Amino acid sequence: MIHDHIRTRYARRRTGRGTIARAAIIAALLLAPRLAGACDLCAIYTTTEAREERTGLLLGVAEQYTYFATEKNNGETVSNPFGERLRSSITQLVVGYNFVPRFGLQLNLPIISRTFRRVLSSGVVDGDKTGVGDMSLIGIFRAFSWIDIEYIAHVHVFGGLKFPTGDPDALGQEVEPAPCIPFPDPTSCNAARAHLRMPVDDRPHHETGPPSGIHGHDLALGSGSVDGIVGAQLFGAWRRLFATAAIQYAARTVGAFDYQYANDLLFGTGPGAYLFAGDHLWGEPYTFGIQALLTGETKGNDTIDGETETGSGITSLYLGPAFRFGWGKSLGAEIAADLPVLQNNTGLQIVPDYRLRGGITWRF
Repeated sequence: MIHDHIRTRYARRRTGRGTIARAAIIAALLLAPRLAGACDLCAIYTTTEAREERTGLLLGVAEQYTYFATEKNNGETVSNPFGERLRSSITQLVVGYNFVPRFGLQLNLPIISRTFRRVLSSGVVDGDKTGVGDMSLIGIFRAFSWIDIEYIAHVHVFGGLKFPTGDPDALGQEVEPAPCIPFPDPTSCNAARAHLRMPVDDRPHHETGPPSGIHGHDLALGSGSVDGIVGAQLFGAWRRLFATAAIQYAARTVGAFDYQYANDLLFGTGPGAYLFAGDHLWGEPYTFGIQALLTGETKGNDTIDGETETGSGITSLYLGPAFRFGWGKSLGAEIAADLPVLQNNTGLQIVPDYRLRGGITWRF
């Protein structure tokens, strides 16, 4: 038998709006025994709507791994003679709480690990940086819902702040050394260089030696700024078909070393289908679906003390598959791969070859 809350909610929405014949058909579908098809649509409903309706605690973890090994100069692929590369792992720890079915708060704390090979004036250097990134606190509001036995539609809007909890140390590499006059005080140049976290001869933007596609802003764990975040997410399903869309805009402010990341727009959308759905996996309904996702990002050049920092703007598009799994009222999981189809950048940059993403959440 289908879960009682599905029948109750659906009947309430349909009362007074259909004919007797339509009501009879609906009743027959709702009351059909499990042996007659296992009600895959009910499983789809339950594993999405039931989680939407729950209040209380949510815990989750998400991972994004990105591999960079292609260098581009103003959108054109160039040689990478020194084998520069960057491996970036961002693990997001998520804690959320739904105070009412329509509103909740979510805290995201990233743990970042980056290993790299880059060219400096002193030669090719291998290194790594690991630590906590910039934490964000987001409020999420379900602005619209339409629920039927065969149709589901949700629209969420969100907004919040990103706080400077990550180490912005690497942004010091972007700062030009202060001018100095060695006479009459020979220590004045040392004092001017002391504020830089990396000696000027080892900075990747030195005037002598080969240029590097890996910049200080690529390695920084934080920005040193408080930034605003707004966006929206959409989910719609009909029978075994579904689609999602999301957009997020980050408004950046001046951070450490007078460095300001450019405002950033992220987006993603794509259709999908539930390949499997049922209501008896370890006693709970479940769904497993596959989706084709188009994701992208666009941002302009960053600035340092109001001056443009070339080699920091990019517009990119990615295409790849995503797999989604839902179980009962609690568990949701996703894994996805992103392959670049468009990368248009400014200056010399190292750009992603591919990205792998995954995440799992549990509602209590």
